[in-house]
Amino acid sequence: MVDIDRREGYLSGAGVVFDDAGLPGSIVKFQTKDCAGEQSFQDLPITPIDPLTGNIVDLEYLKQRYADRGEELFFPSKAAVDLKLDGDELEVNWTTDIGSAGLAKLPRSRAASPSAVVPQAGVTDWGTFKAAVTALERGRFIFRGQPSVWRLQTAFHRTKRKDVFRFMVEDIPRLHQRLSGLTAHFFNLTDNQQNGAFWNLVQHHGYPTPLLDWSNSPFVAAFFAYRNKLQDDEDAPRVRIYAFDRQEWCKDFSQLAKIAPAFPHFSILECLALENPRLVPQQALSSITNVDDIESYIKQREAEKEKVYLTAYDLPASDVDAVLGELGVMGIAAGALFPGLDGACEEWKYRNFGFR
Repeated sequence: MVDIDRREGYLSGAGVVFDDAGLPGSIVKFQTKDCAGEQSFQDLPITPIDPLTGNIVDLEYLKQRYADRGEELFFPSKAAVDLKLDGDELEVNWTTDIGSAGLAKLPRSRAASPSAVVPQAGVTDWGTFKAAVTALERGRFIFRGQPSVWRLQTAFHRTKRKDVFRFMVEDIPRLHQRLSGLTAHFFNLTDNQQNGAFWNLVQHHGYPTPLLDWSNSPFVAAFFAYRNKLQDDEDAPRVRIYAFDRQEWCKDFSQLAKIAPAFPHFSILECLALENPRLVPQQALSSITNVDDIESYIKQREAEKEKVYLTAYDLPASDVDAVLGELGVMGIAAGALFPGLDGACEEWKYRNFGFR
């Protein structure tokens, strides 16, 4: 995997190589002098990844662990790396100080392309949607509502930022420092559960993260699809509600609660509701991923397993008044889903002035 951020006049990022044979993986971080499509680096330091834990590990510790079982580990300390961007393909060549070498050709993400998920046939309006989702096996699927037919992509990746290492070591510590005075709970970021809760909290308040919001309720997802349609400038004729087979996905694939270093993954994350009263009424949970184009990644896994995990329902955007009105009768309204003054005022604005 190679994740690159465009900075002011230069590029920075990280490259990660995993070994399928169970040997340690490798990470190199780099920074260019300009934004040219060809870059060469000499003597980039290599950091090993523990094949057992997937975490960054001290090389001497790793060598000793191999020695304890009667094996000798030869691991490089530096690499010469060439990067060449050719259209939508990045070519990567590397040679290390112990003579190992490699070549990879990586396709550019297709996250900006139109969604290729074909919506469920026969579900064309609010009535047929309700019938379809109430017939689904309870607890098996999670749902996400969007105001348009976009591919799934996290808010972090939509910003054009890609380097998840930078997000972890720069963004989150700075944000934590600034927000600690605004939260009653002091989040311990070294604790995985509290770190996830902090990410989830800032995500719910508009900060871009590699998380994606989902709900156990298809009707909560529908509320967000139509509510965001009201705030969306696009003149898109349809809203989209995704359904994801969480049960089968979690059975078929390992779930990780981190973004780096990690194999490409899409994992389901249920965060603690620390400082986050919205989590329970929204029946909310998250996915976490280090993949930019989530749809293509899921489609690849579907082909491997010969299963369908991701489906979609496209509904007319023109039904916004009727749908939000009925959801309000169900108790799914801004005042309930956003506890506090903002949610209450939003709900009463719609009640007194109409949805549009």
